[in-house]
Amino acid sequence: MDAPAKPAVSSDACGLDDLLVPFTADVAARELLTLGGDWLRRWVGSWLISEGKVSWPLRDTASVPVLSSRPVRRFTWRARQKHRPGLQFMVSTGRQHGFESLEEQRLLLALDFVTVAEVLPQPFELDFEHVGGRGRHIPDFLAVLPGGGFWLFDVRPRRLVKEDDLLKFAAAREAAAACGWHYSVVAGWKPHVQTVLDHLSSQRRPLEDRLGLEAELVEAVGRGPIRFGDLVAATRLPVIARAHATHLIWHRRLGIDLGQPLGDGSSVWLAPGRREA
Repeated sequence: MDAPAKPAVSSDACGLDDLLVPFTADVAARELLTLGGDWLRRWVGSWLISEGKVSWPLRDTASVPVLSSRPVRRFTWRARQKHRPGLQFMVSTGRQHGFESLEEQRLLLALDFVTVAEVLPQPFELDFEHVGGRGRHIPDFLAVLPGGGFWLFDVRPRRLVKEDDLLKFAAAREAAAACGWHYSVVAGWKPHVQTVLDHLSSQRRPLEDRLGLEAELVEAVGRGPIRFGDLVAATRLPVIARAHATHLIWHRRLGIDLGQPLGDGSSVWLAPGRREA
């Protein structure tokens, strides 16, 4: 095939930041936060541990038994509510995780793709200071990364972000930085990312390969980038090979451009260092 164009988002090498549309509208609201003096003592995070809520000054967050905590706010289901809560299974953790909206569900799917060790919904309540007094905010998720780091998230479609949200996001960003955590406001995704991930997720669970088709796929793509349709056609059983090719892409053993729709004409390549079947 012709040399493929440089991918917008390489599925085998991307991180979550590569999938998100950057959101920094809250940065200006930092000027409204009260950060002088011993603010790390005055800002407080409240966590639900065992049966009770326990509060730690922000400077003592390292002492929090994060993995033993529970959501500080319960999920609710009721008739005619505007948001759509539910449970999302994640291969990374092997468990169901609650979400309060379809936007939050999409984040959980993306976190599963890039692989996380744990995800905690509504992890804590932040009590912070600003020029108008005190404020409270409950971030949406705290993800635990495989290496032990933390990533704090707020999820809100850009069109729904209000002025008071920006202040809360700015406070969460400052708190995360003080704790040595990464922070992101999930306000939008790069084109095609979510539709392609949704399709790939259909084959993310363990898949038996009794016919050895994955070895055939790896061998065919090992000679260089190849169109998806040609790749599966190079195997003995193209129909079944489609599922295995999708499985290998989800698990990042094969690569595609997540920034383009996935079809038979999509370029597929072997992820560096992944020649084993």
